[in-house]
Amino acid sequence: MFRQSTICAISTAAGAGGIAVIRVCGEEAFTVVDKIFRSKRKNDSLKNQKPYMVGYGTINDVKTNETIDEVLVTVFHAPHSFTGDNTVEIACHGSIYVQQEILRLLVDNGCHLAQPGEFTMRAFVNGKMDLSQAEAVADLIASTTRASHRMAIKQMRGGFSAELQKLRTQLLDFVSLIELELDFSEEDVEFADRKKLKNLAENIEQHISQLADSFKAGNVLKNGIPIALVGETNVGKSTLLNMFLNEDKAIVSEIHGTTRDTIEDLATIEGLTFRFIDTAGIRNTTDQIEILGIERTYQKIEQAEIVLWLVDSTAINDDVENFVGQISECTAGKKVILVFNKIDKLSDEKLEYIKAIFDSTDMDKIYISAKSRTNTDALQKMLVKTAHYKYPDNNGVVVNNIRHYDALLKAKEAIIRVISGLDNNISGDLLSQDIRECMYHLGEITGQISTDEVLGNIFSKFCIGK
Repeated sequence: MFRQSTICAISTAAGAGGIAVIRVCGEEAFTVVDKIFRSKRKNDSLKNQKPYMVGYGTINDVKTNETIDEVLVTVFHAPHSFTGDNTVEIACHGSIYVQQEILRLLVDNGCHLAQPGEFTMRAFVNGKMDLSQAEAVADLIASTTRASHRMAIKQMRGGFSAELQKLRTQLLDFVSLIELELDFSEEDVEFADRKKLKNLAENIEQHISQLADSFKAGNVLKNGIPIALVGETNVGKSTLLNMFLNEDKAIVSEIHGTTRDTIEDLATIEGLTFRFIDTAGIRNTTDQIEILGIERTYQKIEQAEIVLWLVDSTAINDDVENFVGQISECTAGKKVILVFNKIDKLSDEKLEYIKAIFDSTDMDKIYISAKSRTNTDALQKMLVKTAHYKYPDNNGVVVNNIRHYDALLKAKEAIIRVISGLDNNISGDLLSQDIRECMYHLGEITGQISTDEVLGNIFSKFCIGK
């Protein structure tokens, strides 16, 4: 039923615009569109139109003989289309009324409205792409930065799939030899060299580990590098957040303890996405709501990649060692930048004095005014440098999908059992089982092993029309 039905949907963004594109896909795509399309060339059927050529004509309601719109129609013959099926793309004017009327006519003449992700799912079912490539289509649509775009393009073109296929092919060769041994167990013949198998297993384990380790960087590049804005009350955290976002996202007030909960939003700096987290000011308080907010502040410090610890430069005391020690204790293991705010309220002499007393500290530091945006450009460059995210050395392949990450961890566990089994000279049938389990989990990523439940969950998250 799925493969035989003809589906349609608007593939451009929702709402009115200059142009909208309606995609029709399925075995009867040409027949259905021919019923409502009138080419400017007489008796020119879409079935006879050359592939990848654009035809000009009108969409008509046959029942009322009303012209709905003048359109351009592009034809793709199976299997040379995105989905692998016959496909027609109708480019019409972007009026919402026109779009809906064309959809209505298509449905009246035998189409079904496409479900979210149904076009891409057909491409997967028809072998035009594997499952990891299909998921990359959604990532490409959602990409907002150069880094996230680069990851999606690499995966959509099969970079990740090619890496996994190499691993599965190597495993398949060896499991075949081991299982051949089992057929000749009475002759005590060894087809698979155990030393070579161990070297292969160790290389595969290392490769899988590299891919799994890249998930941290990939997830951060996809969802934003978490930056926690931390400090005492009224040091300018909310003002700095608003500066990064270039909008009044957080309430700014002279009253201490205004921020009771965390506020998060994304901003892009030099092609990297940062997720800035404004936190409740740290201080001694009896206010139960504020106490909960401060507890969340410490939680966000744990989750952050970088901590911007803000300091009111007008309230600096001379107890520098104790002050820095307290910060180090709260942010152990984190990248920390000391941000001395409100320098617009300092004299040049006072600023130089503060710089002098903090020069001996090992922490990165910068002096700014979030309110007047003094030196904030330098802070942004400092953030990019501190984040320093580069692609791991996996031929440019970065994992950014939690489903892929989970499957890689399971594959890693299986190949580690293979290595352990070789060290302990376990029987070939047990080795074969562990190798096949490793292959199974690698196959889950690309869809060589899949279930309807997994497919339904993945494609339901796509937009309609893709």
